Amino acid sequence: MITKRIIPCLDVRDGRVVKGINFEGLQDVSSPVELAKYYSANGADELVFYDITASAEGRKLFTEILTETAKSVFIPLTVGGGINTVDDFDRVLKCGADKVSVNSGAIRNPNLIYEAAKRYGDQCVVLSADVKRVDGVFRVFAKGGRENTGMEAIEWIRRCADMGAGEIVVNSIDTDGVKRGFDLEMLDAVCNTVSVPVIASGGAGCIEDFITLFHNLPKVDAGLAASIFHFGEVRICDLKEKMAQSGIPARR
Repeated sequence: MITKRIIPCLDVRDGRVVKGINFEGLQDVSSPVELAKYYSANGADELVFYDITASAEGRKLFTEILTETAKSVFIPLTVGGGINTVDDFDRVLKCGADKVSVNSGAIRNPNLIYEAAKRYGDQCVVLSADVKRVDGVFRVFAKGGRENTGMEAIEWIRRCADMGAGEIVVNSIDTDGVKRGFDLEMLDAVCNTVSVPVIASGGAGCIEDFITLFHNLPKVDAGLAASIFHFGEVRICDLKEKMAQSGIPARR
């Protein structure tokens, strides 16, 4: 089993980290800069920074707070929100991002993934897919989970991986913020469809949820969470110790 990554997620709105349930009811948490410093120093393998209202508001990602955040971390940083063109990739990378996450922008223009991968390499392009069950079918949602595109999610994810997405973040809207465990059914479907790394997002409520994830779906490369880390419900050092005890390789 390959070494599994633990990734905190900073959902940023108006320069502050926020968190909600099922993508709704957002509450203020903290400064992204201070949280980034904390995670960088306390065992996080990578960090994700999402400007969660950029696409819905039709604007570009706020670069000032991103630049300040990037200066604070010494681990890989993935950034998303309002990424619609290759120039947006360039702008975010120049702010200090290591990888760029695209969601709504790729839905509007799927060739964006191919163009960005060709210019910057597959390893730089991350597809973030917000997925929810609609009448028993996995559907892709856009604009921060607000808009049902009608597209079937598994085929969409496969298509994006074929075009050059080097990593897939699977955000389950159904389990987001609920803290009852990751969406294993959805993740299994994705892992059986693509050969690139898959990051599980949405649903973590305790250490055991990560253990269950990696034991049941060894193809999943990383677990991403927000509120349980932000509010101190789970410490990354404790999580990694439990992973090691459970035979799951983790970076220490």
